Amino acid sequence: MQLSDFNYDLPPDLIAQHPLANRTDSRLLEVRPSGLGAAQLIDRQFKAILDLIKPGDLLVFNDTKVIPARLHGKKETGGNVELLIERISGDKQAWVQIRASKVPKTGSIVHVYNQAGETFPVEMIGYDGRFYEVRFPENVFTLLERFGELPLPPYIEHQPDGEDAQRYQTVFAKNPGAVAAPTAGLHFDEAILKQLSDLGIQRATVTLHVGAGTFTPVREEDLSKHKMHHEWFSIPEETLLVIEETHSKGGRVIAVGTTSLRALESQALTQKTRGETNLFITPGFQFKTVDCLLTNFHLPKSTLLMLVSAFAGMDNIRAAYQHAIQEKYRFFSYGDAMFLSRLENTHS
Repeated sequence: MQLSDFNYDLPPDLIAQHPLANRTDSRLLEVRPSGLGAAQLIDRQFKAILDLIKPGDLLVFNDTKVIPARLHGKKETGGNVELLIERISGDKQAWVQIRASKVPKTGSIVHVYNQAGETFPVEMIGYDGRFYEVRFPENVFTLLERFGELPLPPYIEHQPDGEDAQRYQTVFAKNPGAVAAPTAGLHFDEAILKQLSDLGIQRATVTLHVGAGTFTPVREEDLSKHKMHHEWFSIPEETLLVIEETHSKGGRVIAVGTTSLRALESQALTQKTRGETNLFITPGFQFKTVDCLLTNFHLPKSTLLMLVSAFAGMDNIRAAYQHAIQEKYRFFSYGDAMFLSRLENTHS
């Protein structure tokens, strides 16, 4: 597999910069694979999800909660520093991405500040070749609440505001730790969740804290050389039980978002229900748990585009993206959604 296999040209005006008025106003492209050639592409509105999911199916949501993960500071020499939490590794420690004219050295101090004029020191304690490890003087979450800023993705060009604070978060967000939203879940509001329940469709949750590494470009043309970022996940025992029950009764397990899928397939591979995963899914991967996937449109050359290509077939995804561009679907975090059936819909 080559990186160039996963490239496409996207007109910049199709990158959604703001959410629509209502969560369920998005469009939905159904990609129905065929064993006899091209997939069937069906244009729908998101509320048609009520017709695509059947009683006996199971929706699995990622209940992670986005934290205010962007911090602004100054080096002791006076230079500006931006820190973006990649993942929290302890009560007072985290791995971060750093933007600065010259990155602070290990052992040095960065003074983080907020608009109220408060400051606190962050100590640089390590580097793993990609991210920097830092130590906070007290609990990371406590300080982020006072000093942090919502970390909108790099392709969203406005500063975060009150609308983003509400809409770049799912209505079922529960466990703080993500630095990017599980965006497929953004399309659901309380009303449609109730409608799904009334139809007899079950829901379950996993937690996967989406890291800033999800936006890190893949730099290796040969994908076998790419080092996937780590993300922390946890799957409740009751979720595993209801998945087994769903499959035993002939129902489908539908992952809401690539993050839910990644957690479920990581568990299927390792039999671990919590910990860090660096699972890198590319075409040829054998899926064991997930039958259908609800997902947004992903960046060119991204690991998430590789994942959906593995799930629904490279040719099908290429055709779906060409169709979406032609029909002017809205792309990325605040954009429209796709409903994908697995190319070979069998459990192993």
